[in-house]
Amino acid sequence: VRTFNQYTFLPTNVVLAKSLVGKQFSKTFFESNEEEDFTNFKAGDKKIPYQILAECKGTELVGIRYEQLLTYALPHTNPENAFRVIAGDFVTTEDGTGIVHTAPTFGADDAKVAKEAVPEIPPMLVLNDNDMLVPLVDLQGRFTKHVGPFAGKYVKNEYYEAGEAPEKSVDVEIAILLKEENKAFKVEKYVHSYPHSWRTDEPLLYYPLDSWFIKVTDVKDRMFDLNETINWKPKATGEGRFGNWLKNANDWNLSRSRYWGIPLPIWRTEDKKEEVLIGSVEELYNAIEKSIAAGFQKENPFKGFEIGNMSEENYDLIDLHKNVVDEIVLVSPSG
Repeated sequence: VRTFNQYTFLPTNVVLAKSLVGKQFSKTFFESNEEEDFTNFKAGDKKIPYQILAECKGTELVGIRYEQLLTYALPHTNPENAFRVIAGDFVTTEDGTGIVHTAPTFGADDAKVAKEAVPEIPPMLVLNDNDMLVPLVDLQGRFTKHVGPFAGKYVKNEYYEAGEAPEKSVDVEIAILLKEENKAFKVEKYVHSYPHSWRTDEPLLYYPLDSWFIKVTDVKDRMFDLNETINWKPKATGEGRFGNWLKNANDWNLSRSRYWGIPLPIWRTEDKKEEVLIGSVEELYNAIEKSIAAGFQKENPFKGFEIGNMSEENYDLIDLHKNVVDEIVLVSPSG
């Protein structure tokens, strides 16, 4: 579609699903095949002309490269494979333009379709000061130093302390910048649901984290076969809901955020080459004693705890929460 940018009134071409042209252009635009309408158009005119220049199938766009809107950073791994048009069956023409931006770094569906692309679309991960691959948003919800004028700003105003949030949120700042650079054709507020923490009422931040998984996919077929040997009452529950769940079971994320979760009893060396898995309080107590003998621990934080004594008073002597467990250093298998 050939027309003028409604913010800067500069000539522009727009790509969107044909079925949505009428809806997207119904208010301030009018269809015109007259070249005179384009020649005589002036900034400030109430109606903006547009023409449909060409049509193509969506499949013809797959593989085409596009220009990066904000050029502050590139993926560290295979940047040449980024910023390509790919197909996704979760995109519809019910709303919007029928074309969506995917962010494999922050969304499960986006990550899946990016991995399935050939070649694979790399996630936007960059090197930090410790040579570790990290997203452009840190664990506090702020843009990293790689994001130019937005570095250090929270991605959502709700993350600021009371009274410290700026008048314009960072998404508004980005929209204004894109308008000024003639890169935004249409910006509008859109009301939609968004996940919030039931504990704090703050918006959640989808974030890629290293996690521990149980490889359910390796035993999925076996679980499905065993499920068929169970005498379910009613039968439809086992064959239907539970059986269907087993058919589509994914690897199970065992670990959780340390902000709320209980730490997994796994100690790893700094070079990540050795691990110690603790299976009980008794085993942890004895491992700490071994660490004290080796000179790594000064004292046992569970001193006085009696193994085998199941009384409440005895278990009041141990604390397995972050403030205690994070200070425990154990001896690696190699010593």
